[in-house]
Amino acid sequence: MYKTVVFDLDGTLLNTIDDLADAGNRVCAARGWPQHTVEEYKYFVGNGIPKLVERFSPPEARTPAVLADTLAAFQADYGAHLRDKTAPYPGMPALLARLKAAGVQLAVFSNKADPLARQVVADYFDAALFDAVRGALPGVPTKPAPQGTLALMQAIGADPAATLYVGDSNVDVDTAHNAGLPCCGVLWGFRTRQELTDAGAEHLAADAEELWNVIVKA
Repeated sequence: MYKTVVFDLDGTLLNTIDDLADAGNRVCAARGWPQHTVEEYKYFVGNGIPKLVERFSPPEARTPAVLADTLAAFQADYGAHLRDKTAPYPGMPALLARLKAAGVQLAVFSNKADPLARQVVADYFDAALFDAVRGALPGVPTKPAPQGTLALMQAIGADPAATLYVGDSNVDVDTAHNAGLPCCGVLWGFRTRQELTDAGAEHLAADAEELWNVIVKA
């Protein structure tokens, strides 16, 4: 059994894509830019909010000054609407409680800004389930760089040999491997089985029960 599980947030614990896409498209519409589909946003996300903003902005609007202005507009809009459509994935709150009761140490590590990651976790889950919740911090490279994952594990005393990383994209698989961890790719998130397989995920889970089995039967 894995003793510690580190979860990605968007696309893994929470389905946030509609609120992210809606906020991005409102920003685009206000500037007269082309808008994008939800499917496109699934590939815009994963590397942090600044990269999301860069990806939905047209090429001519990717100067530092314009991107900074667009980022501020997106953060304000998303911050006001992040609960409109967002919800936990089916079975995840119960799974977390079940894992905690079984003695598994739980943590969340996201590329969302740290205050926002903490806020949305507290909004949708019992924050007491987690030994740590962290998002992107100034001066710490975002995922898939390993520094944030390793610092989180050190802070909660996690044994790398007994830790599993869980996420829904190739960014998460790379994050796990860069930190020397195995990864379980979840098939309910923003990306595909093929992407997770190609990235080298050691495990795949199609629902909460399959993820439970991966964690406790290791």
